[in-house]
Amino acid sequence: MSKHILPHALQVPAIKKLAGKRIVLASNSPRRQEILHTFGLAPDVVPSTFEEDLAPSAFDDIHEYPVATAMHKAVEVYERLVRDDPDNPPDLVIAADTVVLTHAQPSTSDTSYSILPGMNQELLEKPISKEDNFRMLLDLNGGLCEVVTGVTIVYPVLTAPGYTIKSIDERTLVHFSDNPRHIVKAYVDSGEGMDRAGGFAVQGLGGLLVRKIEGDYQNVVGFPAASFFAFLDLLLDEDPDFLDL
Repeated sequence: MSKHILPHALQVPAIKKLAGKRIVLASNSPRRQEILHTFGLAPDVVPSTFEEDLAPSAFDDIHEYPVATAMHKAVEVYERLVRDDPDNPPDLVIAADTVVLTHAQPSTSDTSYSILPGMNQELLEKPISKEDNFRMLLDLNGGLCEVVTGVTIVYPVLTAPGYTIKSIDERTLVHFSDNPRHIVKAYVDSGEGMDRAGGFAVQGLGGLLVRKIEGDYQNVVGFPAASFFAFLDLLLDEDPDFLDL
């Protein structure tokens, strides 16, 4: 078994294809590492040096923003590893970027999100202070936000520039309970939300604030594992030579 494939990994086609390959995660996020470990992948961790300074306003569709950031992170790591050690290039570089966006509240529980009028969604960054965290969570209280993760993979091919780039995005809605102010204040005082986009961690104490999740829970934590592995299987179906170099 490859050092990057853990014994408990499900023996699906993509996992079998990855056996013996050099897999790299372009992130030092412990949450992403834990999620990948849960599903049987133990990649080398090589954090990207990309500044993550893209302007959200440059994108007509804000959902493209985390995908673009993930792409830059993956390409930076892939090119650096090939340049620094051409005899040991990566077979697969994985990068991800997760953002939190404001989202319209439907008028009734029967309203489909697909028919809601278009809206300008605002990007919720990491809070700059506990006061900012408190304001952010009060704005979300009783409402919802959208968590979007862009995932990009880079792998070698024979054609120039020597690699190809494939990306997906995953979107999940997080519904907040109508929490009393003292609960929100206590959460802010815990400090847990200070280094999290949107100001909360659903897998931690922040789970107390959340009423319901529509979509992939793992995506809210930081990596949409189910979609990622389905994506690899799809690429394998489309190209039987996928990852053969």
